[in-house]
Formats: sequence, C-alpha cells, structure tokens
Amino acid sequence: MNVFKRLFKMGEAEAHSAIDKLENPIKLTEQGIRDLKKDLDASLKALAEVKAMAIRSKNDLQTAKNKAKDYENKAMLLLKKAQSGGMDMADAERLASEALVKKEEQLEHATRAQEEVNRFDTNIGQLDQNVKKIRSTISKYENELKTLKARVKVSTATKKLNKQMAQIDSSGTVSMLEKMKEKVAQDEALAQSYGEIANESKSIDDEIDNALEGGENQAKASDSLAALKAKMGME
Repeated sequence: MNVFKRLFKMGEAEAHSAIDKLENPIKLTEQGIRDLKKDLDASLKALAEVKAMAIRSKNDLQTAKNKAKDYENKAMLLLKKAQSGGMDMADAERLASEALVKKEEQLEHATRAQEEVNRFDTNIGQLDQNVKKIRSTISKYENELKTLKARVKVSTATKKLNKQMAQIDSSGTVSMLEKMKEKVAQDEALAQSYGEIANESKSIDDEIDNALEGGENQAKASDSLAALKAKMGME
C-alpha cells in the first residue's frame, strides 16, 4: 500500500516533474497491481477455508443437538419401558442416567460448536471486507494506471516538442529573413528603374509621333473648311 501512496502523489505535480522523480512509474504501478492481485488470491483462499470450517462447525452443532435430543428420548423410552414392566426399573434408571450423561456431553459439544460458528462468522466478515477492499483498490489503481499512461504520453510528447523548439536557431532564422527582404527590395527597385527607363524612351517617341499626326490633321481640317466655304458661295 505504501508504494501506491507514494506513487499516486504524482497527481499533485506536473506530469514531467513526476516522471523525473520516478525511474519507471508505469512498471512500478503494474508491479504494485500484480502484488495486490496476489494478496486478493490469498485472501480468497483464506475466506474459502474459513467458510468451509464454518460449515463443518454448523454441521457439528446440528449433529450434537440432534444427538442430545436422541439421548433424551432414549432415556424417556427406557423409563416408560420399565414402567410398563418390560424391564427392570433399576436397569432402566441406570441406562437412562447413562443416556442423560451422553445428552449432556452432546450439549457441551454443541456449545463449543456454536462458539466456533460465531468465531468463524466473525472471521468470515472480516475476510470478506478485506477482499472487497482489495478489489476496490485494484480497480482504483487500474483506472489511475490508465490515467498515468496517458499523462506519460502527453509529457513525453510535450518534452520532445519543447526540446525541438529549444533547438531552433531563432537568431539565424531572423537573419535569413532579413536578407531575403533586402534582396526582394533590391529586385523591386531594379525592376522599377528599368520601367522608368523604358517609359522615358517611349515618351520621346510618342511626342514625335503626336507632333506629326497633329500637323496632318490640322492641314486636312483647313482644306475641308475651304471646300465647304466654296460650296456655300462664301469667300
């Protein structure tokens, strides 16, 4: 029991702390449960043996009572037989007295048997309570073992994850990201520069083309206006 009292105090602390305190809590708990099951088998065997002795004592008690009653009946029959002339009264009284002695012996035996029955009944009650307690304890610890196994899994996974996180080079990662940002900024600036150069070359060509197109349009518009005035008879 002391093993389990120490073991299941782990609930008062975090799972990983409990694991550090115990070399192998799972195996320790399983061994404790196996020991309790051995105790249960021994208690069940003892309970069965005491019940068997109680049954024998009860049988002895009943047998002794029956024999006492039988000797009393025989003593009465002897006296009745002598009274009816079937035998000598002195012999009848002598034998009746012997029968009554046997009766008393059986009553004494019955008294001892009754005491044994009472004692065995008390022992049976105590053993039965012990069996129930051990069964309840085994059930409790088996349930707590399931919880403990789950906590160990969580603790192991958490410990592994924390270890992996601790091994990450955060400063190196930040430095790499900064370098990537700088390179992207440089590429964006270079692209913008090429775009401005391309726009400058395009703007000069557009001015030349627009100037030429504008002159031709004005000449065409002037000729059309003169033709319209001549058609209308206007100078």
